Amino acid sequence: MSQKNRIRLFLPLPLTTGASVQCAPEQTHYLLNVMRQSVGNVVYVFNGKDGEFEATISQASKKQCVLSIQKQVIPFSKCPDVMLIFSPLKKDSLDYLIQKSVELGVSCLQPVITEYTNAPKPKKERLEAQIIEACEQCRRQDIPKLNEPQNLEYLLINWTPERKLLFFDETGNSQPFATMAPHAAAPCALLIGPEGGFSEKELEILRKLPYTQGISLGKRILRAETAAAAALSCWQVLCGDWQ
Repeated sequence: MSQKNRIRLFLPLPLTTGASVQCAPEQTHYLLNVMRQSVGNVVYVFNGKDGEFEATISQASKKQCVLSIQKQVIPFSKCPDVMLIFSPLKKDSLDYLIQKSVELGVSCLQPVITEYTNAPKPKKERLEAQIIEACEQCRRQDIPKLNEPQNLEYLLINWTPERKLLFFDETGNSQPFATMAPHAAAPCALLIGPEGGFSEKELEILRKLPYTQGISLGKRILRAETAAAAALSCWQVLCGDWQ
């Protein structure tokens, strides 16, 4: 199987050479019914902490699939410590934000409720499933953390000052990302507002805090999910593991 088309699964189990592990029911269905795999076929598995392993299907039945772990093929590696703080969005936009953030190496996802948030709190189980699927597809080794939604003011009051917080300012009163990059090394957080942006009250609070910095992403107004992808891309180029 080519590197491009190989099957890769997340298994939250200890992975060691010679071990046998049983797939979850949905993974069994995916391997045997969707991908038409059978005994002897090779798949790749990871657990978010021990690297990636080559495995073969050793047992296959209608309701069960057992994998035999052969060898480690990629050692564990962790993405840089950059958190994305975002306001919940409507379904398709939120799906895009989660998928692209994981692909772009975010270490933690923090939903936040702002004055202009106009979407319901997302279901954690659904977001966790999307995070896992994105990690499987982009060959990422670690799994980003997903925090419970918090009110923006509560989050800021309880913030750890050692983590620089960059908020994206659509008013044109902040410096370009590249100018502030020397102050944005990990650990860092990127705060993206909702479609309506931040309220005047929220901007006033953000500008007064000693650990925050307003950042501009240019003259055009970006959708929230676009801003998240653009911000993470800029950060990875200037401060992260794209250097």
